[in-house]
Amino acid sequence: MSDVIIPDVEIPSDVLVAEAAELAESAVNYSEKTLAELVTLFEELMQNEDRMKMSKEAEALKAAFYKRLQKEKADAGYAAPETVEGDDAEDMPEVAQDNPFAVIEAGFKEQYNKYKKERAEYNKALEKEREDNLARKEAVIADLKALLEKQEDVNATFPAFREIQERWRAIGPVPAQNYRNVTETYQLYVEQFYDMVKINRELRDLDFRKNLEAKEQLCKEAEALAENENVVEAFRELQKLHEQWKEYGPVAKEFRESVWERFKAATAVINKRYQAHFEGIKEQQADNLAKKTVLCEKVEEIAAREIADSNEWNACSKEIEEIQKEWRTIGFASKKENQKIYDRFRAACDKFYERKREFYNEYKDSINANLDKKIALCEQAEALMTSTEWKKTTDLFIALQKQWKEIGAVPRKKSEQLWKRFRAACDYFFAERDKHAKPENDYYGNLKAKQRMIEEIKAYELKGDESDQQAMREFQKRWQEIGFVPFKEKDNVAKAYKEAMAKFAVARPQRKGRGGRQLSEQERLIQKYHQLEQDIVTYENNIGFFSTSKASEPLIRQMEQRIAEAKAELEALAAQIRELAQAKEQE
Repeated sequence: MSDVIIPDVEIPSDVLVAEAAELAESAVNYSEKTLAELVTLFEELMQNEDRMKMSKEAEALKAAFYKRLQKEKADAGYAAPETVEGDDAEDMPEVAQDNPFAVIEAGFKEQYNKYKKERAEYNKALEKEREDNLARKEAVIADLKALLEKQEDVNATFPAFREIQERWRAIGPVPAQNYRNVTETYQLYVEQFYDMVKINRELRDLDFRKNLEAKEQLCKEAEALAENENVVEAFRELQKLHEQWKEYGPVAKEFRESVWERFKAATAVINKRYQAHFEGIKEQQADNLAKKTVLCEKVEEIAAREIADSNEWNACSKEIEEIQKEWRTIGFASKKENQKIYDRFRAACDKFYERKREFYNEYKDSINANLDKKIALCEQAEALMTSTEWKKTTDLFIALQKQWKEIGAVPRKKSEQLWKRFRAACDYFFAERDKHAKPENDYYGNLKAKQRMIEEIKAYELKGDESDQQAMREFQKRWQEIGFVPFKEKDNVAKAYKEAMAKFAVARPQRKGRGGRQLSEQERLIQKYHQLEQDIVTYENNIGFFSTSKASEPLIRQMEQRIAEAKAELEALAAQIRELAQAKEQE
């Protein structure tokens, strides 16, 4: 219950007073009352609303009744043993019918037994209420102890202390054996609280002095920063001082305004120097914007030229490269204009290189060689399509598909025709393989297992800690352990799995370099650039596995759109990486 154990038992004063009152009421002399009068008095007691508190009077009436009954029976010539006093009277056998005292005795006994039953229930309820009060008072003591352990400012804890006192006073009596223990424990914590109030005032004054010393030191450091020739560094250090200032508590009232005015004055000096520094940077940025605009106009003019042969294309390419070199020597424009001017320059360069790419794509010597290679792959696929060596031939088809993707472009007029031919052979073999799948290669069973696992991944709720990464690795391991699915379903189920697992990428902790070092912004962008390159390769591979039927056309278009978006993001990342590299060189 509490930390203080007091084994002595002390009866609460309210219990003593109640018992004294009952004794006073029971002090009436019933010895002169007749049996009828005693019965009447007991019946009146049973009608009294406070009868449960009149147990002493009830017992006195009972004793007087049986004493009078015994005497009158003896006087009337009835044997004395027929009348039994006390509790045994309730269990004595029925008296004879000719006994004139039987009716009055039975009536009294019925009334007394009814009272005794009510009294037992009342005492049980009263004990339960006192036990509940004990639990409530113990809870109040626990709250008071917790308030002491907080060691907060007295101004904050005093209202809570007053509320605890009110709660204590509102609770009724507790069991007598617990009264002293619970009361003295409560009083002990109340005394400790008032002791803490006195200590807290002394600690507050000490804290004020320490805070003043710390803030005066911050003022000195801020004043020293005003002499730093590196304005940017001085401004950065000033922000750290401001953060430290906020971490310290208040000082005494008589020093608050003066120490703050001193710190604010040092801050104003550094801020003015910082503002003047950036006014100069703005002028430089405006000059950089003008120079970059001239370079954009040069590239746009080159990109719009009519170029007839490869010699001209090579000459123009060298011009573009020289302009790009010059671009990298120019610093940043303003934050508002820098991205816009870069997008304009990049768009002009892209236009030039796109036209050059189209020119060379039409005349590449490798086109006919690629055509021959793909025809050969079609022939190999058609030779394998009727094979029943499912595992071995599956590996061969996968190898052929990989070779197909590695071969470059063929004449456009032949591309569609060749692809349909190659795809038809692949589809025929995998359809036959799925039909003849053995129980250990239950492709449709594997499909259902993977679909169930995808729903399990979707239902997983991220917890925001290392357990998410552990769950991700477990999902990946289980996915790899499930076998092949029907060939026509593999792309759809792979896509659904990747989308379901995407949420783990969002929750993944920020990567660190060797030795736990946080990656710089440039390193992070480079990692993202490489990851995006891998995604583009994956998208292009997926297109190779889609059927060219009309039902697959939406999927192909969707994948092509993803590739285009990824390439655009690649270019933007490359630009950011170059800008960060230039900024690092200038520092």
